[in-house]
Amino acid sequence: MVEGVADYALYMLDPNGIITSWNIGGERIKGYSPQEILGQHFSRFYSETDRANGKPARALGIARDQGRYEEEGWRVRKDGTFFWASVVIDPIYEDGNLVGFAKITRDITERRNNQLKLEAMHRQLAESQKFDALGQLTGGVAHDFNNLLMIISGSLHVLKKGAAEDSRLQRAISAIETATKRGAALTGQLLSFARRQSVNPQPIHFGDRIEAIREVLHAGVGSGVRLAFEIEREVWPIKADVSEFETALLNLVINARDAMPHGGMVTIGAHNVVLDDPLHSGEYVAITVADTGLGIPSDVVDKIFEPFFTTKPVGKGTGLGLSQVHGFAHQAGGTVKVASELGQGTTFTILLRRETETAPSETSGTAPLRGSGTVLLVEDNPDVALVSTGLLEQLGYNVRRVADAEAALHEVEKNSVDFVFSDIVMPGKMDGLSLAHRLRQIRPGLPILLATGYSDIAADVRGDFPILRKPYEIHELSEAIAKLPR
Repeated sequence: MVEGVADYALYMLDPNGIITSWNIGGERIKGYSPQEILGQHFSRFYSETDRANGKPARALGIARDQGRYEEEGWRVRKDGTFFWASVVIDPIYEDGNLVGFAKITRDITERRNNQLKLEAMHRQLAESQKFDALGQLTGGVAHDFNNLLMIISGSLHVLKKGAAEDSRLQRAISAIETATKRGAALTGQLLSFARRQSVNPQPIHFGDRIEAIREVLHAGVGSGVRLAFEIEREVWPIKADVSEFETALLNLVINARDAMPHGGMVTIGAHNVVLDDPLHSGEYVAITVADTGLGIPSDVVDKIFEPFFTTKPVGKGTGLGLSQVHGFAHQAGGTVKVASELGQGTTFTILLRRETETAPSETSGTAPLRGSGTVLLVEDNPDVALVSTGLLEQLGYNVRRVADAEAALHEVEKNSVDFVFSDIVMPGKMDGLSLAHRLRQIRPGLPILLATGYSDIAADVRGDFPILRKPYEIHELSEAIAKLPR
């Protein structure tokens, strides 16, 4: 029966470890026929390192002294390949004397690999849940902050008209404008981390994009750092928001520069990879940014993508650059990884799925500065509504304002409007997107423009309705209205 068992290597050893019996399972798992292995020492199944460290002799000693030896570890087949083995050694006694050992070996390589994959998935799930929780917090803060910026930036247009002759007031307004734009940029980075940024994904050829921003990247590293490129000749196209992609790349380059206070080299690379991962499998493009800097301590590396976490001195960084990279990569359907060693530098790798579509042709047009007609403004925040009304009126439109989607439907049924301008995120049973779909059913030809500070569904909405990102300025509002189908 023992000789016929094929799934286990079952064999006997004499007291010194010499193999005295062999079954078909041993031949299948380890590759030796009985003629090759009988009379040989069982230590040949161990690696050279384990033999040099005396592991085979220790195993027999533990089995003899403790009554059993059990472990899992690497073993070597006849052809030199390794497998992960479950090993049991029992001492055999006759009349109180040790006459040998019974040894059972199982090949559990597949089980171990599956367990490692499961543990990796659990770690990735835990990380994903942590970042989702942070994303909900930062997304909510950014949404409210965008409304505040909308009020500030919109009110500036009113102040400008009344301050044409006062130079001090003009300077103050200019300072407020600069701060507002900076605040909008920081909010955009928060929204990228939260994956709630309104994006416009499109096919990108990496080499062409690098050429377009090469000067910006050189300016980002400064004069004390060299910038090199290692881009595979036939890199596959990817699909992402161009602006977010460029921002992520620049953030990584600047981060690399700051990690080399005494100079060094930043290398931007790109190559095609085929992944076999539980969460990411298939054809991807690996975009790398490597530096020769200080490296990241192991107790810090797990925190670097969290918003506002930074190891830089006060005033030297916002802690949002790497969080934007993380959000961009995941919103684009990929991921970002980091490998670092103290004193040896750091490599960030963004993995983005291969895109098979071709880039659409770009069209250009001019938008009129002023318009006419009646617009229905749907905005629940009264302060934002006041600013938006002022901007629309400056553009020449008559404005009717309601606070929710239900009131908007009632207004459209009662009165004639030329187009609807609605926020996406609103309280009540119906948000701005649901309102837009409902209006398309009852008034198919009615132009609809949506606005949002963030939205989980903004990327999906873009194909159906035009979106204006908050905070917007009067020329951006004018251009968006001009592009509406009439």
